[in-house]
Amino acid sequence: MNVSGKRVLLTGATGGLGHAIARRLAAAGAHVILSGRRGDVLADLAREISGDVAPADLTDRDAVRALAAAHTDVDILISNAGLSASGLIDTWTEEQIDRALDVNLRAAIILTRTLVPHMVARREGHVVLMSSLAGKTPTAGSSLYNATKFGLRGFAGAMRAELHGTGVGVSALFPGFIRDAGMFHVTGVKLPFGVGTKTPRHVAQATLKAIERNKAELDVAPVGLRLGAVIGPLAPDIAAAVSRRSGGDEIAKAHEDAHMANR
Repeated sequence: MNVSGKRVLLTGATGGLGHAIARRLAAAGAHVILSGRRGDVLADLAREISGDVAPADLTDRDAVRALAAAHTDVDILISNAGLSASGLIDTWTEEQIDRALDVNLRAAIILTRTLVPHMVARREGHVVLMSSLAGKTPTAGSSLYNATKFGLRGFAGAMRAELHGTGVGVSALFPGFIRDAGMFHVTGVKLPFGVGTKTPRHVAQATLKAIERNKAELDVAPVGLRLGAVIGPLAPDIAAAVSRRSGGDEIAKAHEDAHMANR
């Protein structure tokens, strides 16, 4: 799918990854509709890329419905919004769990459910769901986050199969550790030797590639992390032991501490 001239609804547009994705798609000729909670940040970016603004709090289910209903004409949905959702599950209240599920998983499902039939009717469209390598390999201290990202992968795969032959594609993206912006960057944690990172620009380029080439799944991570995501499901106990030895518990705790206020 050529994105030039296409209308894109991008959630999670206030963060660094959202900014990078918006700029890359706009540079490729797309008209990007920016959605997020902070209208002032969205307005600045919209002026920069000649886009539109559609503020919405994805923890508000009525707001999600309204966002979808107002943008049934978009050609592309990029569901990028997400909360860190790190920490042992017994440290979360039920209300906080619902909030994480709403933002990380439910909003993507509702937006897809509402917008895709209009794409099918036009025989063209694409949906990109931003998962994570945590949606392929579970890690201690991130059970809720893992659940939402595994859920996105399953939803994306099933939707892609259901939409085969309709002209509408579905892609799932799996970033690893992203430097310079995003959830990991905020922690300030130093990764173990040999564990590499990628940048928001890599995520943005992968998003464009997924749409243009109708890719089912794309990892955005160095080779070592991609290999771990392959081995992890095949040998989960070994993967968990490697994660413990390489500081996985400390990284998860750093995520929890850095994002506690966003629960």
